[in-house]
Amino acid sequence: MKKLSLSFKKVILIALASSTLLVGCSNQFASSVRKVTYAPDFKYTEQSVLRSDMDKLAQQMGLLELALAKPYGETPDAIEVQREEVLFALKNMSEIASRLKTGNSGANHPFMDDYMQNFISKVDKARTAASLQQPRYFFAGKVSGSCTSCHKVNR
Repeated sequence: MKKLSLSFKKVILIALASSTLLVGCSNQFASSVRKVTYAPDFKYTEQSVLRSDMDKLAQQMGLLELALAKPYGETPDAIEVQREEVLFALKNMSEIASRLKTGNSGANHPFMDDYMQNFISKVDKARTAASLQQPRYFFAGKVSGSCTSCHKVNR
C-alpha cells in the first residue's frame, strides 16, 4: 500500500483554494464585486425581487383568467362585477409590470428590457377595452398569451 504524503505546501495550497472558492460563492462577495465590475448606471435586479414580482404577476394572471372564465353576465350587476374583477387584475398587473420594467438604465435581465414595455402596452389596451360601456375582453385574453409567448421564447 502506498502512503499518501501531503507536504505542508500542498495543505496550504488546498486550504487557500478552498477558502477562495467559498468566499467567491458568498452573496456578500458577489455584491462587492458587482460594485467594481458593473458600470455605475447598471441597475442590478436581485433574483429574489424578480421572482417575488413575477410570482405576484402570476397570481394576478390567475385572477384574470378566473374572471374571464365566468360566463358573460345576464344582468347589468353581473356584467359590472365581472368587469371590476377583470379591471382589478389588469390594474395590479400593470403596476407590477411597471416595477419589473428596467427602463434605459440597463439590467442583468435583458429580456425584461426587450419584452416588458410590450407587455405593459398589451395590459393597458386590455384595460381600455374592458372599461368600455360594453366591455370587451379579447385583449385581456391576449395578455395571458403574452406571458406564455415571452417565457417560451426565453427558455
